Amino acid sequence: MNLNDLHKIALQFATTQQMPILFLGHGSPMNAIEQNVFNQHWQQIGKSLPKPNAILCVSAHWETQGTKITAMDPPATIHDFGGFPNALYEISYPAPGSLHWAQEIQKELGQSTVSLDFEWGLDHGTWSVLMHLYPEASIPVLQLSLDYGKSPEYHYQLGKQLQQLRSKGVLIVGSGNMVHNLRRMNWHQPQSGYDWAEEANTSLKRFIKMDATDQLLQYHNLGQALQLAIPTPEHYLPMLYILGMKTAKDEIHFFNDSFVFGSISMTSFWIH
Repeated sequence: MNLNDLHKIALQFATTQQMPILFLGHGSPMNAIEQNVFNQHWQQIGKSLPKPNAILCVSAHWETQGTKITAMDPPATIHDFGGFPNALYEISYPAPGSLHWAQEIQKELGQSTVSLDFEWGLDHGTWSVLMHLYPEASIPVLQLSLDYGKSPEYHYQLGKQLQQLRSKGVLIVGSGNMVHNLRRMNWHQPQSGYDWAEEANTSLKRFIKMDATDQLLQYHNLGQALQLAIPTPEHYLPMLYILGMKTAKDEIHFFNDSFVFGSISMTSFWIH
């Protein structure tokens, strides 16, 4: 899908009665400062989205015992990586937080399910994409953590509970990667995927289009390609939150449907 196609479809956002939801393959932190087709698409979507009252991001880079939501104002910009150029560590995304929205989201999920957090902030799974979607950083941003002790079914169902926030003007973004195997990365293969990675990505897209929830939740039982594609769940789980919020009337549109370094899928989608 090129930028013109993306713009035509994104114009439909203006007439929606509830906020779209996004799953973004965020890839390397360098996408924050490099100019490439991936962040060009993020920028285009940001220009087309209705202005949200708040943004909730489920990032692959915040795993906790129990589910937490950031409630501080403002949240710090966290540089949760190493070995990158100094320019990346100088980035600040000075968006406000919101105790009000944190409490609203806690109410949707139940106080026994999610606790308020005043220590984390915004990691690169959030700010590296939001700085292209909303470069002015004027909208309150919150992060929801991933409880590392829970099953894929738990995360999918938690996404279902968040669905009502769409009608309250909250933009919900899942930030991860459908296929993410850092140990198999090949720096000599910057713009294509291994055969097994392409196979897994194609299967996942097919399951998403079919609303094949059982397969998406039991991905680890579906053969070697998917086992290689998702060796650990943290980059996959944010996608399940977004799929859990999908309604029967929603449509899915894929974009950035390509690979980097053999084993990282940048495939993304929005639902509206």
